[in-house]
Amino acid sequence: MSSPDLPGLVRGLGDRLWQVITDGRGQVASRYISGVAAGGDAEFPIDALAEAAAWEYITAQSVPVAIYTEGHGLRLHGEAPSHVLVVDPIDGTRGAAADLEMATVSIAAARFTSAPTIGDVEYALLKEIKTGNFLYADAHSEGIAAAGYPGPVPALSSTVDPERMFWSIEFNGHPMELMREAYGHLVDASANRGAVYVFNSASFSISRIITGQMDAYADVGNRILKDRPGTEADFRRVGHGSILHLFPYDIAASVFLAKRAGVTITDGYGATLDSTLLLDIRASNQRSCIAASTPKLHDALLSGIRW
Repeated sequence: MSSPDLPGLVRGLGDRLWQVITDGRGQVASRYISGVAAGGDAEFPIDALAEAAAWEYITAQSVPVAIYTEGHGLRLHGEAPSHVLVVDPIDGTRGAAADLEMATVSIAAARFTSAPTIGDVEYALLKEIKTGNFLYADAHSEGIAAAGYPGPVPALSSTVDPERMFWSIEFNGHPMELMREAYGHLVDASANRGAVYVFNSASFSISRIITGQMDAYADVGNRILKDRPGTEADFRRVGHGSILHLFPYDIAASVFLAKRAGVTITDGYGATLDSTLLLDIRASNQRSCIAASTPKLHDALLSGIRW
């Protein structure tokens, strides 16, 4: 597939999902759980509606493409697709269910190989469900296309002091006591002079660094589990039997956009996220993430968390 086909497909799918989700929230009950997704996370009716809309949109196009979603896994439309779209129709379902801002449509596209990775992503879109604002970039053009934000994008902050950072942390599927041990002291230090938020949407959290509204984001659960395997029972208890750390579809688009914007973004060990397999949701392929607007702030978080 030539690159001119992909931008229109990615942005068109984003627009369609945004419209379906915006309209659908008034048509289906939004705050009861209708099932469990393949990865183990709770599935809400609006999730099912959005996934159905994604497949309907793709199959209505003439472009052969593979698509991977949380609920349905990998599906192929047409013969010999050259790219696979990794789609999280609602990253931040709970925010969308409550009609809050912290929810996005997340779409990343990479060459369809036997084992595509986050480093293979060529096209990325985040579209906010509450506002319709979006961030888009691809490997075949420069910069980030954006709409709906008050100033130019990217607009990274220059914050280097952890006490003054505006940052977000993750709790879904993460035992509170373990999180308190890991970064409770950083929360205490920054809650007054800076600000601490829990968005429970990796893509929204990372996008706020790109727009300059936030300074950092931390999801530390997966490194804690890898470093301390004895905590697995605690993670499964709060995950209702599943390990719920960062899945590839949670971060595929936002990592591409963050790197394009100049955000310092790694896993919890300070290593690149590029080798993360796009189509593998096993616990062994889940990730942690530290992202910051400056390398110095990133280093301070990486060294300051009590792993």
